[in-house]
Amino acid sequence: MMIQQDYITPNDAKNLSGLFYERVKRSGDKIAYSYFDPVDDKWIKLSWNDISKKVEMWHSAFRHEGLKQGDRVAIMMKNSPDWVIFDQAAYSLGLVVVPIYTNDRPENIRYILDNASVKIFFIEDPSYCKELMSNNNHFDYLVRIVTNEPVDKYNNSLLMSVKDWLPSYAETINRVVPEPDALATIVYTSGTTGRPKGVMLSHNNILLNAYAGATFENFDSNDIFLSFLPLSHMFERTAGYYMPMVIGAKVTYARSIEKLAEDLITIAPTILVTVPRIFERVYNKIYEQLEQKPAIAKKLFSLAVETGWHRFLLQQHRIKWHPKLLLWPVLNKLVASKILKKLGGNIRLAISGGAALSPEIAKTFIGLGLTITQGYGLTETSPIISTNKLNNNDPFSVGQTMDGVEIKLGENNELLVKGPMVMMGYWDNKEATNEVIDQDGWFHTGDKVKIEHEHIYITGRIKDIIVLSNGEKVSPNDVELAISSDPVFEQVVVIGEAKPYLTALITMESNKWKELAGSMSVSPNEESLKSDNVMAILINRINKRLSEFPGYAKIIRVHIVLQPWTIEDGLVTPTLKLKRSKIYEKYSNEINKLYEGH
Repeated sequence: MMIQQDYITPNDAKNLSGLFYERVKRSGDKIAYSYFDPVDDKWIKLSWNDISKKVEMWHSAFRHEGLKQGDRVAIMMKNSPDWVIFDQAAYSLGLVVVPIYTNDRPENIRYILDNASVKIFFIEDPSYCKELMSNNNHFDYLVRIVTNEPVDKYNNSLLMSVKDWLPSYAETINRVVPEPDALATIVYTSGTTGRPKGVMLSHNNILLNAYAGATFENFDSNDIFLSFLPLSHMFERTAGYYMPMVIGAKVTYARSIEKLAEDLITIAPTILVTVPRIFERVYNKIYEQLEQKPAIAKKLFSLAVETGWHRFLLQQHRIKWHPKLLLWPVLNKLVASKILKKLGGNIRLAISGGAALSPEIAKTFIGLGLTITQGYGLTETSPIISTNKLNNNDPFSVGQTMDGVEIKLGENNELLVKGPMVMMGYWDNKEATNEVIDQDGWFHTGDKVKIEHEHIYITGRIKDIIVLSNGEKVSPNDVELAISSDPVFEQVVVIGEAKPYLTALITMESNKWKELAGSMSVSPNEESLKSDNVMAILINRINKRLSEFPGYAKIIRVHIVLQPWTIEDGLVTPTLKLKRSKIYEKYSNEINKLYEGH
């Protein structure tokens, strides 16, 4: 198929509002977005012209509130066309958008609203308002809280439904044209330690990053992106919203993570912007089903993955042709194509970011014929720093740097970056800004790397390295990733700083734990975990996953938790990162017991 390209350059767009209006001008009648309407029980399609008319209505509503350029407006909604409409209407007046995770904790939301002095707050459900306004939090700077739902039962003068807030018709639009270097958004980091920090990104930061991502490979204006990662995260926002706008591609919003498997088949996307956790779930499901099949099915699967992996290496010019590749057409028909059909059967590129992708999982899916490119970045870098090119794809690396990005190694092999994607700084926090951006303008990522053949390989975190009491160093992330590749173990935190050996706090996947407990003829409760025999079996299972690690990187003792750590209990961030310090604090007594007698 011939690739159709209609990219919008940064010079054409000037800013993020200009990007939108240029796309409307070029592609007005083309379908821009689709989403599922649960009321009508059908998928709805919206053209660029449809979105533009809605943006004008929101533009008028913002103007009626008397906001001025630079004022902050916040959005806490699941992915939908309304997210784009809010975002673009705000930009058309030079307002600054503050995204908030829908699953964030009330105290974090209150902190963000207060820290950014938000004027307008758009929320999905008015019940949020009751919780946020508790404890005498009145937010004097708030002008309006807008919600998609009716608001009769809430007695709050600030609160209005969208239906009542929007004017009956769009007035003549009076679009502000922000300078490219003007502040566009403040994105609050997850806050694994301490309060979240507000990352200030300019129009240019994001626009240039989205364009660099779009031109890194040959995207097609007929591509279909499936959006399911939260738009409050810069990875999805840049790669799954602004980048498709640069390209002129269509975006379809998944109904939910729970219904993602169904939506993949229904929508059949060509581009998937995703995180490793999605692949981990599918991978575990595949192996769970294989356990129920005869030995021949397991052998065919392994042969398909191995043959497909050789096929990939041949395409990358890393090995010579081998006769076993003659088996691929048959193995593809019997095994690989059937699995890929469950992912929609139409994905030509899956972009994985946000966390490290397990080499074993990468090899499995690539072997099955799914093209995966792993990338790397941070909120502070808009976010993309690097990604793999399709013709030079090493899935065990995070790729090559994007256009305009400079890199170098700092002390302890820390990756330092410089370029137009680096943030303006942290909102109202000069001290924190100076800690990560040095006097020469280099941003310190905090990640240890090695660079080989222009590829970046993450080797650990500067602050996350565990130094055992014998001086041996261990990357907890690597150990945790290996352990959690076993579907029984849901969440893992490795401990050992200044200790004689490694231990771990682990939560169990409930269904898998019930199966395992049944196979051991014990009840799946906490009482069973007091059994030395059960604990020995679990530790042995853990260390099988660590067979390729040095001897000192084995887990000696564990504390098992049957209830998962959640955002609600304050142990997990909205981006599902574990808050180590909070977990250490909660389980301090249990951790001490893991080292008793040594």
